[in-house]
Order: sequence, then C-alpha cells, then structure tokens
Amino acid sequence: MYCATYSLSSVSSLSALSTSPSKSKPLSTSMPKIICCTLGGTLIEQKAISVAKPLLLNAVRGQEVERPPVWLMRQAGRYMKSYQIICEKYPSFRERSENVDLVVEISMQPWNVFKPDGVILFSDILTPLSGMNIPFDIVKGKGPVIFNPVCASDGVDQVREFVPEESVPYVGEALTILRKEVDNKAAVLGFVGAPFTLASYVVEGGSSKHFTKIKKLAFSQPKVLHALLQKFANSMAKYIKYQADSGAQAVQIFDSWATELSPVDFEEFSLPYLKQIVDAVKQTHPDLPLILYASGSGGLLERLALTGVDVVSLDWTVDMAEGRRRLGPEVAVQGNVDPGVLFGSQDFITSRIIDTVRKAGKGKHILNLGHGIVVGTPEENVAHFFEVAKGIRY
Repeated sequence: MYCATYSLSSVSSLSALSTSPSKSKPLSTSMPKIICCTLGGTLIEQKAISVAKPLLLNAVRGQEVERPPVWLMRQAGRYMKSYQIICEKYPSFRERSENVDLVVEISMQPWNVFKPDGVILFSDILTPLSGMNIPFDIVKGKGPVIFNPVCASDGVDQVREFVPEESVPYVGEALTILRKEVDNKAAVLGFVGAPFTLASYVVEGGSSKHFTKIKKLAFSQPKVLHALLQKFANSMAKYIKYQADSGAQAVQIFDSWATELSPVDFEEFSLPYLKQIVDAVKQTHPDLPLILYASGSGGLLERLALTGVDVVSLDWTVDMAEGRRRLGPEVAVQGNVDPGVLFGSQDFITSRIIDTVRKAGKGKHILNLGHGIVVGTPEENVAHFFEVAKGIRY
C-alpha cells in the first residue's frame, strides 16, 4: 500500500518535542487524514481524534494535545483567489468588512479550503473608530486614513467611548454565524487593536514610518495621550467582551506599533493599558484566551508577559526556543515561521515548520506565521503548510 507520510527517521535527528526530558518522544509527521503507513516494517493506522472542544483552546490551556494547532493571521485576505474575486466586486474594504454576509463568506474561505484550527473574523483593528467619533477610511494603495487626526486635548474630548452593540452590530452577527458554521471543529477568533497602536493611527493620521507625531504628543503633552489611551483601553475591553459574548472563543490583541517605543516608554504608554484590558476581560470572562501580538517584539518579550495574556505571539525575528525560555512555562506561545518561507520549496517549508515546533516544545504552542501572510504567496504552498502542520505528532 502506498503511504503518503513523512519518514520518522528524517525528523528524529531534530530531537524530541517536549518541555520535559523525562517525557520526551520523537516527533513524527503524517498526513492529516486517516491513512496507513509503514514504519519499521509495522503497519500503523493513524487514529481519528474526536475532541469536544477545539484543539486550539485545549493547547492554550495546557491540556494534553497530540499536535500543535495551526492557523494563519490574516489568512483570508491578501492572497486567496476567491478573496480577490470578492474585491473586484466590492472594491471598498469597509464595504467588505461591514457587511455580515461578506464578513462570513470571507472569514470562511480558509476554513473551506484548508480547515485550520482557528477561524478569524474578517475585519480590521480600526473598525471601532467610527463608533468613537473618529471618521476614517481604508484606501486601496494607501491604507488607513484618519480624516481628523487628534493632536490636542480638544480632539480627545471629541472621542467617544465605544459601544459595540450600537456601532458594529454586524461584527456580533458575523461571529454568531461563524460559531454555528464552524461548529467547534475549530476555534473562532476575534481581534482588537491595542490602545497605543490605535492611538498611533489616530494621532499620525494613518500609517507612519517614524511615529513623530505621537511621540511628540507623548513627550510634550503626556496627559493628552494618556487620556486618549484610557478611552481606547475602556473601549477595547468592552469590544473583546462583546466579541466573546457573540461567539469568539479567543481574541487576539494587536499592538503592532508598541515596539516603536523604548522599553521605558512601553512601560508608560502601552503596558498599563494592556493590563487594564486583560484585567477587565478576565473579571467577566476568565476562561477566554487572550493572545497578544506585537511586531518586532524581541526586546519586549518579558514585558509582554506582564500584561497577563494567555498567549504571546512571536514574530520570526525571535528564535522560538529563546522566546519560550524568556516567557516562561506559564505563557503559551504562538508563531513564528517567517511568512517568506512560504515562497520556498515545499521541502524547505517542511523543515522550517518542524524546526519551529521542535523549539516550541510540547504543548502550549499555536503554530502560525510570525506575521500576516504576504501578497503573492503561492496558494499551493499554503496548502502544504497546513498539510505538514496537521500531520505533526508529538
């Protein structure tokens, strides 16, 4: 019988996948379907696993799992042909992300093709801004545009705290539908922007290279920035709870621009507000896993763990084994394959996946890229990524 599987001997030299040497087992890989393979002359049938709760949730909570769960950040957009077809018909990003039917359809596209262990809501971290009296748009080829950037206290006074039920009911409706459609076969994920990152867009007027305006505000009028950050912290805590109540089983917090701050400034302008959000959410939703992602966060890992989140997502500039050591055993990790690896050969992709999983160790690891998927990534390589990932066994 032909066996579509990976040879255990080709992986065993990478050592065991375990955070406890006494329980180390060789890492094996096999196809994610029920197949037969020959190993050392013995015919072995891969077991079909039935899990009451999504694998991703079990892994985050430190429960015994047979492999790391896998999903890709921003997987629906940027590269899938089916998504590009929708873009041609609905060229406005806000139109696509604020229409329940389109949000569900786009969110489900990766699930329908790859069956990842996480299905993330199609939206944007700036979606709440309109409901906070901050007019904005996302312009093709330019990105976010804030029409009235905040630069002084009177601008902060005009910012309203967010009431998601009133401002973004389509988000709740979409999450409810997604939860029903996915039916616990994967975890439904929501996400929000972190206060400093949201403030960066609002003060800068959009994307920025040097973040001059928000740093000027931080260092010359810190009280003004703190007032803005507090409004975002209160609002994002409400937004996370709303997403959870609507069906999200885990929520990722994106603090993409926090790493533009020095460590001492991170401790003043980002860390306290992240902690506020986590504390507020845990009071009412203690079992909701919270994932924190900050691009280029190698210099801040220990501080990210102080936020109290359940999972810290690492980008590819941090060695996974080193990141695991620095964060400690209580914090789960996510990541961190370089998105550029998906432009390599399938053998190369396989080796990088295995290396990442080996370094992460057994349990409390969500396999992912170290950032969003890159435009132009071959879809067949994405399929291979999932095929290999779902075939790994601890």
